[in-house]
Amino acid sequence: MNKKYEVSLLLIRLVLGISFLVHGVVKFQSGIGNIAGWFESIGLPSFAAYVVAIIEVAGGIALILGLGTRLVSTLFALLMIGAIVKAKWAGGFLGSPQMAGYELDLAFFVMALALAIAGSSLLSLGSLLSAGNSKRADA
Repeated sequence: MNKKYEVSLLLIRLVLGISFLVHGVVKFQSGIGNIAGWFESIGLPSFAAYVVAIIEVAGGIALILGLGTRLVSTLFALLMIGAIVKAKWAGGFLGSPQMAGYELDLAFFVMALALAIAGSSLLSLGSLLSAGNSKRADA
């Protein structure tokens, strides 16, 4: 595969992984109970806040390490669709003084979708592990 293409996917994977990891950690640091209350206020079950935060933290770490990139990216894309539709759509693309827009969520969605489609194997633990498994199977 083209080296520039692989480097581009690596950069997307790392930035998306770090971004989701930070967003998930902040949910816990700022009081996940508060986030759960906000989820209820927009019509979502409170437990969904815990599920989202765990996916963001665990998925962010997995993307940074390059483990399950396609699966994690698919989950992130679904989270972004939910965030856009349920929380951000009313604010429009750029938002307003009272409400954030969905431009960042859309960018995260497209990044996640690109990784879900193409994967990212450069400097990934997943590639290292699968290469090790294929060597053992050949022996």
